[in-house]
Amino acid sequence: MAPIKHTDLYPTNQYRLRPMPDLKTILGPLTLKNPTILASGIMDEDAGSMHRMITSGAGAIVTKSIGLDPRPGYPNPTIVETPCGLLNAMGLPNPGITDFTHELDLLRNAPVPIIGSIYGKDPEEFSTLARHMERHHVAAVELNVSCPHAKHYGMEVGMDPQILSNITAAVTHTVHIPVYVKLSPNVTDIVILAQAAADAHADAIVAINTLKGMSIDLDVRRPILANRTGGYSGPAIKPIGVRCVYDISQHVSIPVIGVGGITTGADVLEYLMAGASAVQIGTAVYLRGPTVFSHITQEITDWLTTHHVARLSDLIGAAHP
Repeated sequence: MAPIKHTDLYPTNQYRLRPMPDLKTILGPLTLKNPTILASGIMDEDAGSMHRMITSGAGAIVTKSIGLDPRPGYPNPTIVETPCGLLNAMGLPNPGITDFTHELDLLRNAPVPIIGSIYGKDPEEFSTLARHMERHHVAAVELNVSCPHAKHYGMEVGMDPQILSNITAAVTHTVHIPVYVKLSPNVTDIVILAQAAADAHADAIVAINTLKGMSIDLDVRRPILANRTGGYSGPAIKPIGVRCVYDISQHVSIPVIGVGGITTGADVLEYLMAGASAVQIGTAVYLRGPTVFSHITQEITDWLTTHHVARLSDLIGAAHP
């Protein structure tokens, strides 16, 4: 009787472990270990909270939107929870760039890219803020030209293609780090704005910011938010975000970062197939907790493994004709 071989008991071709899928994604000069980014506006007001999001698995961090001077924001109520998301009108509260740079210095050796979000009323303010961010070692800057509830800032300067082009060009000529432009869905044609930013040498488009909305208290017959209107985020806006990413990615050659309603790994994959190279997650931190990044990353890994996809990047734009 012939001796039993080790390979007969454990045939290597049958039991060989599949390699883990590659979750890396590339945004110009930046490489992210996974496609999940903390969106501006939640858990990003200080180094401690941002560090917590890093240890929770985020592939990159976007800071709170910072202006030249301190801004208190709007009085309460500033947030309304709805069945399908959150309506907020914070009013861009922040300590101003001078004080905030201390938080950036504490994150100088962070293991993931830190992206500095800035807002201003004109090209000069944006350029000044971008210089401050670059000096304090952020990996990129994100231009917030899309906040729907801040007078004289945000969406008010980001709805006109020429103004947007002037702001983007001023910043890209000022700093040597990547410049991302975050666009509003509250416009007639978001593609025109994306093209204006790309033509002004933006390095990526971020789409979308929140939708302008309102909630009314039936008992007092008045809007609940102190500012009356606010920005709506959460699962309900995901189809709008996916559509915007799909449209934009077919008309610009730079990366698109998808935002809006992402709470699961399946949501991330949908955005990638629409043309996004990465995604930002905000409201889901409230809905699923800070560990949402690691949960979503595992859900992505499970899907890729089940569907025999070796690299996440192979799915970018897969839904396009």
